[in-house]
Amino acid sequence: MTTRHGTVFEAGNVVLAKVQFVDSGEVKQRPALVLFEEMGNIVVAGITSNTKMTGVPLTKKDGAVKDSVIKLNYIFTISQNAVVRVLFSISPEKKKEVRAAFLKRLGALEK
Repeated sequence: MTTRHGTVFEAGNVVLAKVQFVDSGEVKQRPALVLFEEMGNIVVAGITSNTKMTGVPLTKKDGAVKDSVIKLNYIFTISQNAVVRVLFSISPEKKKEVRAAFLKRLGALEK
């Protein structure tokens, strides 16, 4: 686990992070779900408030500001310095849902 200003980044944390967009090079603050951390790098899944997108639903009941989607097709690595703050953590049940959906997508590797 990594600490930054006393914050521990753990799998299941939803963080506000500075994300650089590949197509424009623009940096914006966006929410992301921490999948794991290793050697100062944090692997995250992007979160969007566009509920028409494919992914795992993340609702206000889960802790989101507004209904959103965890985009398992938008996985990237950020530096721990890109994390602005931890917003909340998802429940153990939601972690299982994310894991199951991710493993289902990775099933193509078995073919």
